[in-house]
Amino acid sequence: MFVIPAIDLKNGQCVRLLQGREDAVTIYSDDPASTARRWEECGAKLLHVVDLDGAFTGSQKNLDAIIKIRESVSIDVEVGGGIRDIKKIDELVTLGINRIILGTAVIEKPSLLKDACNKYPGRILAGIDAKNGKVAVKGWVEVTGADAKGLAREMEKSGAAGIIYTDISRDGMLTGPNIPAMREMVENAGIPVIASGGVSSIKDIIALKEINNLWGVITGKAIYSGAVDLKEAIGIAQPSGF
Repeated sequence: MFVIPAIDLKNGQCVRLLQGREDAVTIYSDDPASTARRWEECGAKLLHVVDLDGAFTGSQKNLDAIIKIRESVSIDVEVGGGIRDIKKIDELVTLGINRIILGTAVIEKPSLLKDACNKYPGRILAGIDAKNGKVAVKGWVEVTGADAKGLAREMEKSGAAGIIYTDISRDGMLTGPNIPAMREMVENAGIPVIASGGVSSIKDIIALKEINNLWGVITGKAIYSGAVDLKEAIGIAQPSGF
């Protein structure tokens, strides 16, 4: 299981939001590239980067910071937030971004997911953010009637390389991940699943590792606050390559 540090960008800064609320922001760094290097030095094999301004507005606002992050590390980088058309995907791939995450677009533009998966096989991930089992979009502002497990099966059919599953109620709360929900998602999805939201301690890393076939876990606030030592977490998860 991979432990994947998150870098959430807002106004060019490295931040974390509480339960995805735009008005509940904590700024951790005004130098995201330096933060990226720090996580790489801890042993991370992959960085999870989200353009929060893009997620809320539908148009990426932190491209300069994303470019600096890409230039500052040699490990893989995946990017999400505000990616709503194939031109933006092309641009990010050209810049050297290894994996692209589509969130709102998988609900509103399902054809985009299929087109992107056909053009860039193995490089397109579906972000499924759920609240009480229902999918949320547009920076989690809107909760839809779509069932998260059903959507996961559709993502597999569309050719997605994997799913990033976030339990919104746990995100940024340091209350521990929703283990039953994560296990259920892994069992229902026929493609790799990455857990996101709620990691608060090394015990949570151990608990998630016990979920059979869970590909990875994203951690943000826990490593920024010091609740989790990233190097220790990576050592416990024992990543052995892609």
